[in-house]
Amino acid sequence: MKLLLATATAALMALSIGSAFSADLAPLNSDTEKDRIDWSQVEAKFGAFPKLPEGTKAGAVSKTLTNEYWRSLGEGYTAFGAKVGVPVVYQAAQSEGDQLGQLTIAEGLVTQGYNVLLVSPQTDANLQPIMEQAKAANVPVVNVNDAVIPQAEHYVGNVQRDNGVRVAKWFIKNRPDGGKVAIVEGQAGVYAAVQRTDGFKSTITEAGKFEVVASVPGNWDRQTSYDAATNILQQHPDLIGFYANNDGMALGIVEAVKAAGLQDKVAVFGTDGISDAYASIRAGELTGTVDSFPVLTGEVALETALRLVAGQKLPRVVATPQALITKDNADRYSG
Repeated sequence: MKLLLATATAALMALSIGSAFSADLAPLNSDTEKDRIDWSQVEAKFGAFPKLPEGTKAGAVSKTLTNEYWRSLGEGYTAFGAKVGVPVVYQAAQSEGDQLGQLTIAEGLVTQGYNVLLVSPQTDANLQPIMEQAKAANVPVVNVNDAVIPQAEHYVGNVQRDNGVRVAKWFIKNRPDGGKVAIVEGQAGVYAAVQRTDGFKSTITEAGKFEVVASVPGNWDRQTSYDAATNILQQHPDLIGFYANNDGMALGIVEAVKAAGLQDKVAVFGTDGISDAYASIRAGELTGTVDSFPVLTGEVALETALRLVAGQKLPRVVATPQALITKDNADRYSG
């Protein structure tokens, strides 16, 4: 009950703040925003990394440190911060469902004198309340993968829809006879989950021969996804593949597929590129993942944030890379 109340309160606050910001800035769709630049072109267009005000420091908050992806993102923050002499405080909520806890952390960072904030929200709404607070304090906020705050002035991350599109294209190429496939989604309503799911579903459906027989929430949770996959396999023993919105869920699905004795028939793909996913791919269990290169994303995000502190006017979206990983290229991409 407390969680429901907290979520509802955050949503109401977000709506009121959204109204206040809507006159200034169109709601952000990070996948399609035209005011964008590829991360690899930033230095060519805006020059070498600029001189910063003395004493510059950055604060960052992500979803949770229980997920390797977010730990790796933090490694990117701290690595780039160390390179340019900027201290970074990196905090996270206790779990991917701790929306109020994450909001409390973010609100605290706004008041602690940081020159810029980097935020990776639990949902598209739960950190909206800090946007007005940060603006009043003249602190720029950079929204970093993967939920999208509609009022965010700056976003760093990959094209979420392309994660699903890349997996769908693998099925179209490698399973030309088609068949039944299923999707295990992230948290309902979160931008990344919606876009990844739609990218996969629309691409594979348009190809013909494929039928999406189930698309169910896994809530970014491995056990929930194991249970969901077990039920789907019982209902559709002729299934040829799964797409999961992140790697933790995909690894839960792999266990369900193995338990059903279908590992030679059912392909499983995730998203993120965590080390456990790479290990599972090498072991011949997980078919593949879409690596979002979180360490690099963290480095690019902090560089973007600090360029803003230095007064540079960057595009609204700085796009970071992604790549489909299978056993054929896993060693090359994992370094």
